[in-house]
Amino acid sequence: MTAVDLFAATQPQERLLIHGPDTLTDVELVAVLLSARQASASAFTVATRLLRTVGGVPGLSRHHPDALRRLVGESLAARLVAALALPLRRDLGDVVTVAETADLVPVFRPMLHGRRRECLAVAVCDRRNRVTAVRAVTDGDSAGAPFPVRDIVATVLRHDGHAFAIAHNHPSGDPTPSAQDRGSTKRCWGAAELAGLNFLGHVVLGEHDTWASA
Repeated sequence: MTAVDLFAATQPQERLLIHGPDTLTDVELVAVLLSARQASASAFTVATRLLRTVGGVPGLSRHHPDALRRLVGESLAARLVAALALPLRRDLGDVVTVAETADLVPVFRPMLHGRRRECLAVAVCDRRNRVTAVRAVTDGDSAGAPFPVRDIVATVLRHDGHAFAIAHNHPSGDPTPSAQDRGSTKRCWGAAELAGLNFLGHVVLGEHDTWASA
């Protein structure tokens, strides 16, 4: 019996619902995501090839959505990207209160760590500087990402925020802020003041838990 035959016979979708996700392999979990209905042997084949190509489950989160689209098509890539995004959409309001710049690092690291492209994210806070949401704003390339201040402010207002902080990663691993990074920080200070918001800072994340304030 081949691996594909075994996959079809053991009904991973049923095991997932009855016994939980820990009973499934990485390939089986991805195959369930890729299948619109009952997970199939063909989905297993696609999932196996995909994980080998991107470097396992960690590689899925590091790949740009457009790269996944080229590998598995638009519909399947959209399911994967949505599934990977959900764990980051938790409510952090009762967990993290921003009192100093260092408090921002664990807020942003789950979203930005290990990315091969530079990504800009915003943390939305309430009146007490408690983080209520973390959202990606732009996703660039290895050389940089656009810095749309208007979109940042719009994201904060859309989530009923009263304060916010921003962060981006340096794929090179060196978190030292560039002159452009510091200029973007100044632009955010000005935009926040015009919008009646409190700007809490700008963090640049590097490798191995390194970071710097921009």
